[in-house]
Parts: sequence; C-alpha cells; structure tokens
Amino acid sequence: MEVINGVWYMNGLDPDDPGCIHSSDELIKVIKEIGFLPLFECGIPGFSVENMTDPASWWTGDPGSDPWEWRGIIAKRGDIAYGKFFKNRAGFISREWFPVFANYRREGYDFDARYEDGKAGRKEKLIMDLFLPEGAELWDVDIKDLDRYVRSSELFSNEVKDRAGFGKGKETGFESCCTKLQMQSYLIVRDFRQRLNKSGKPYGWAIAVYTLPEYVWGYDYISGGYKERPADSYDRMISHLGRFYDISGKERLI
Repeated sequence: MEVINGVWYMNGLDPDDPGCIHSSDELIKVIKEIGFLPLFECGIPGFSVENMTDPASWWTGDPGSDPWEWRGIIAKRGDIAYGKFFKNRAGFISREWFPVFANYRREGYDFDARYEDGKAGRKEKLIMDLFLPEGAELWDVDIKDLDRYVRSSELFSNEVKDRAGFGKGKETGFESCCTKLQMQSYLIVRDFRQRLNKSGKPYGWAIAVYTLPEYVWGYDYISGGYKERPADSYDRMISHLGRFYDISGKERLI
C-alpha cells in the first residue's frame, strides 16, 4: 500500500495477469513454495500477497476472491501460520519453515527461559501465562490431550486482553505486547471468529483467536529448529528467498 495525496492505494496485478492469484487455494500453494510471505508490500518487489493479487478484490467480503478473507481460511487449516511476523505486520509462514523461523526469532529460547534471562518483559509474561500449561511443562503436553493440562489453548483477543489485566485503568500496551510475541514466534493467530453472547449465539465482527504454535504442531516439532545457530537459520531462509526474489543489498528481510 502507498499514500498518494493523502489517499491509500493498494498495489498489485491486473486480474488478467498470468501471475495474479485469485483464490485462497492458489495462495496456499505459493506460501508453501516460498515458505513465508507478508500480507502487505514490504519493500521487496513482488514479495507479498498484495503484490500478487488484484487491488480491486480486497475488502469485498467475498471469501472466494477477497485476500483479506483468506487470512482466516488459511489460519484455521493448521498447515500455515498467520500472524504479525514481518516488521510488526501480518503474514504467513508454512509449517515446513516455521521451526527455522522460530529458532531465528526466539534465538533458541523457549519463552520461560527468555523471561528468566531478562529478555522478555512482565507484560508479555502476563499474556503467555494464559496459554502455558498448569502443572506441566510445555514439552510434556500432549497436543491430543490439551484440556488436561492447559488453562486455554485458544483465546479470543479480547479474552486475552481482559484476563491478562490490560485495559482502561490497568496494564497498557496490549497490542504492542501481542505483536512482539508474534514477531518472536511465540504467539500465532489460529482463526478469526465471532464472539458468542450469553445465549451462545455469534455476534459482531470476527476477531482474532490466539494460540501457541506448539499447540498446533507440537513442542518437539517447533523446538527442532533449536539445534541450529539462529544466525544459520536466518542465512538459510535468506538463501531460500533468494531463489524467488532479487534481495541483493537488502538487510533484515525477515
């Protein structure tokens, strides 16, 4: 997106362009091939969903053709992660590349270890404590038996805010904390759902539902990337990305 005379404009492709993506299924194939993909333009020509789609197709509300609607379709599948992974902005990471990405962003730390070493703040811990196991370590949790261990494996964003003690007259900086946890790959968006009223009926706009990637793919799979130096994980991702885009002279791409 860019601003021209105070007006936001989407960049993208002509709908008749052979490279234009027209469906969530087409996008899924691209994400799995490239491994990671920002939602909006990021400074690398062509490297975003925005750059691969028809600008007129956005925000129509049609899940068949609207890239904004595809976020939820893809997030709930379980084979691609969605969240704010790229310069505090949204994007996708495939299951195959997520452990590599997580090792680089986490610097080989589980969240508890990061907090104990003073590399994570108290406010982030308030959020993570809502998801972390009660009475068991994360690596002991069987993802097929979550209810036995965890306080909540999935939470609406408003529930996270309320339960973690953020809001008027309470803790501040909720959105920035959630973004930081996503950037560090500790938190992902599992789905977008409507909230339920007291009668159990859905209402309002669909909002983000958060979870830990370990609850989707398992602790052993996510932590498998820790065997590699974080710097080597980054170099591997950049080398892979260079197969698809001209990234010469670029810094901190991912």
